[in-house]
Amino acid sequence: MFKQLFTVAKTWSPIFQIVILLMICMLAFFVRVFSVIRFESVIHEFDPWFNFRTTRYLTDKGVYDFWNWYDSESWHPLGRVIGGTIFPGIMLTSSMIKWALDFIAFPLDIRNVCVFLAPVWAGFTAISTYGLAKECTNRVETGLLAALFISIVPSYISRSVAGSYDNEAVAIWALVNTFYLWIKAV
Repeated sequence: MFKQLFTVAKTWSPIFQIVILLMICMLAFFVRVFSVIRFESVIHEFDPWFNFRTTRYLTDKGVYDFWNWYDSESWHPLGRVIGGTIFPGIMLTSSMIKWALDFIAFPLDIRNVCVFLAPVWAGFTAISTYGLAKECTNRVETGLLAALFISIVPSYISRSVAGSYDNEAVAIWALVNTFYLWIKAV
């Protein structure tokens, strides 16, 4: 009886691991969108508003106009050349997501793309953390625990909460994923 149960559990183990990892990703997402569920979808703080404004310009005007954009509203009264003085990764990521959604006829406002970018990327970070920990220790349990911990750690939640549209939303995932891919390559 127990031998058959153990054999069935071992056979279904990869499916359980995927289900648990997807549940951890959902936990990472829903923990970060609590304020949107409770109140409304807003962008908060100063830097996220600047990033949102530049993303909206990039989405509307295109990459060439964005790269050569002289913004007279920032650093008033001098202004600022935007294309050469910012890190455009988060803006390009959000714009590409918006353009891809428009291409498949799923209209979504760029503000909502920007608000929900960090919680979605938190799920990706949990997957990359799972891969990194699993690759380093050769244990699935360690990978799942690492993914769980990164999904609920308060310092990461504060940098990736919905509406906090800043570079850390994508940068933390990029760091963890780069470490994972480097370990995998070595």
